[in-house]
Amino acid sequence: MAATTTTTTSSSRRVRAFKRWMKSQGVDCSDALQLCDSPLQGISVRALCDLTEGDVVATIPKLACLTVRTTGARDLIEASSFDGTLALSVAIMYERSLGQRSPWAPYLNAMPYQECLPLVWTPQEVDSFLCGTELHKTVKEDQALIREDWEESILPLLELEYFQLDPSFFGVQDYFAAKTLIASRSFMIDDFHGSGMVPLADLFNHKTAAEDVHFTSVSSHSESDSETDDNNEYERDQTPPISPTDDSDIGITPSGRKSPADFPSDWGEEPAAMEMIMVKDVKVGSEVYNTYGSLGNAALLHRYGFTEPDNPYDIVNIDMEIVLEWSSSLFSSRHNRARVSLWRKLGFSGCDSQDSEYFEISFDGEPQIELLILLYIMVLPEDAYYKLDFAVSTSVNSAGELKEGIGMFLLKGTSEPSGDMFMNKSVGNALLSVANIRESLYGSNTLEDDIEAFEKCCCVREKKLYHSLMLRIGERRILQKLRSYAAEAAHLRTSRRASTKKKLKKT
Repeated sequence: MAATTTTTTSSSRRVRAFKRWMKSQGVDCSDALQLCDSPLQGISVRALCDLTEGDVVATIPKLACLTVRTTGARDLIEASSFDGTLALSVAIMYERSLGQRSPWAPYLNAMPYQECLPLVWTPQEVDSFLCGTELHKTVKEDQALIREDWEESILPLLELEYFQLDPSFFGVQDYFAAKTLIASRSFMIDDFHGSGMVPLADLFNHKTAAEDVHFTSVSSHSESDSETDDNNEYERDQTPPISPTDDSDIGITPSGRKSPADFPSDWGEEPAAMEMIMVKDVKVGSEVYNTYGSLGNAALLHRYGFTEPDNPYDIVNIDMEIVLEWSSSLFSSRHNRARVSLWRKLGFSGCDSQDSEYFEISFDGEPQIELLILLYIMVLPEDAYYKLDFAVSTSVNSAGELKEGIGMFLLKGTSEPSGDMFMNKSVGNALLSVANIRESLYGSNTLEDDIEAFEKCCCVREKKLYHSLMLRIGERRILQKLRSYAAEAAHLRTSRRASTKKKLKKT
């Protein structure tokens, strides 16, 4: 889903069909909301009148949601022991294979075949557009794993005559397409349904730290209404089994699709629904935004296919391999192993993700303190290193471990550290070198080259290039701030020491 929408058409055939479908499924959408359809940017939601905080603008029954519990492929999914996004992907592909016979046909028709996530970019586009960014390695790994999932899980299904699946809807491209819809549009509904596709809810575009509408779960009985937490996790409900082979069980009748009220009464109590409630006032004509969380541009592009300018949640990661590359150019392998080992003995580590260790650089260019501590230990003079190593060896307990917090005390005599404590000229130079190595991953183009290319780029016609340049520029500006931080912090630290020495001489 796009971050913003400009030129829109208030109505289109797919929007009108989707509105009729919502009504048939018991989805109550307020007349105060306008679904605007743009050929280039998709569907967005705007206010037809002033909306006030607390207004309930929609109610969505869970049976209207496409989940592994409501899909006609439920038996197939359970027989195959699928779960998570794999199971939901099968549900989406199966319902698409039914065409107009699917209970969700108008809803699926209102969605694109796939979202323009890096997941479905060509290998050439990934290498060209994402080179050096936080997403480059991640996307290539994702693509390989998803293709492997398809080969191991989906392909064997096509050989089973029992389910009679149409191969033209279960190809590897269809699987990738379903994955993009799940990544960008699905919601966690409850423990019973798991994640699912929630009609109408997924049409609201994202704006960081600017949520207009919030989703809560309500029981069909007003006395048991309750809200959910900020993760949009809803109450559990009971949904009956659905067979993939019986049209009556998947909600298909000669006259069309069933509404939630048409399901057999012996399936239990009417399931809970989800409400969409305004959390602040919105003026007439304005777009109504949801928020997907406090995400940086790498996460936004990865999951939703867009970026935001000057995103305050942007970060840059410095891999441990980069730190070791820098240290290997100055010190022996033995030196590096010993210093990293001491750093770990003191109780420090970086962030972990998919078997890789890294350090975060904030939007303001401040490095994670664990990185500063590692660089500090790396450049310690030999005598200081041996003293620290001896102090550590005499402070461990019977299990060979340090008490929590004592590592920092051994380093600086305090349990409340700051980055400034570890900054000196040597650490500043090390930080500059590490930043330069990270910068080199972007290739020969300079930051100025990227900015010039971005200014000439059209966000609509060149969407992939536009958002990848936004990501690259944001990351490179953070590295620019990191270099300034290193230079300034080292200079200030040196100046303070010089000033202290002068004062001592005077006294």
